[in-house]
Amino acid sequence: MFHDMFSLPLPILEKILRPIIVYLCLVIFLRIFGKRELAQLNPFDLVVLLSLSNTVQNAIIGDDNSVSGGLIGAFSLLAINWLVVRLMFRSPQMDRVLEGTARVLIRHGHVDHKALGKELLNERDLLAAVHRQGFGGFHEIEKCVLEPGGGFYMEGRKPGLSVEQHSELLARLDVLTTEMQAIRAQLGSR
Repeated sequence: MFHDMFSLPLPILEKILRPIIVYLCLVIFLRIFGKRELAQLNPFDLVVLLSLSNTVQNAIIGDDNSVSGGLIGAFSLLAINWLVVRLMFRSPQMDRVLEGTARVLIRHGHVDHKALGKELLNERDLLAAVHRQGFGGFHEIEKCVLEPGGGFYMEGRKPGLSVEQHSELLARLDVLTTEMQAIRAQLGSR
């Protein structure tokens, strides 16, 4: 029983190389197919990602169902990910190549349809992201950027309520400070 759990029907080098090759190919494919796969998980994208993991499973482990083979495959995936992340950290050029660059989707309340098309996003998906950020519509957005990792950065055209309240509070504190200084000056002159 233990022999079957831990025996390796494939050479260890092959067990290490398979996950590395699959990992690098998936990174390249996700880069080619864009940030949309990471930014918006609609039901179709979710099905693709789940199917993708099942599709590459055999490519990663081969005909090996042993615990040892699974552990070697998992270690290889984690090791190549660790290496790629370190290389990207040390090389901004490699980071741009693998991650891509940010793309501005909304400027001054107007959607950049060309940029939206390049990311394969439609207005409905973008509006859903705008709503998730707490904005009512495109007109409230000064700038919306789709980041390389698939996240949205949004900057509102008007300051938010908390910023307005903070500014109002600071103005009232300034008035109180001035009044207190005047009272101290009156008391000091007596």
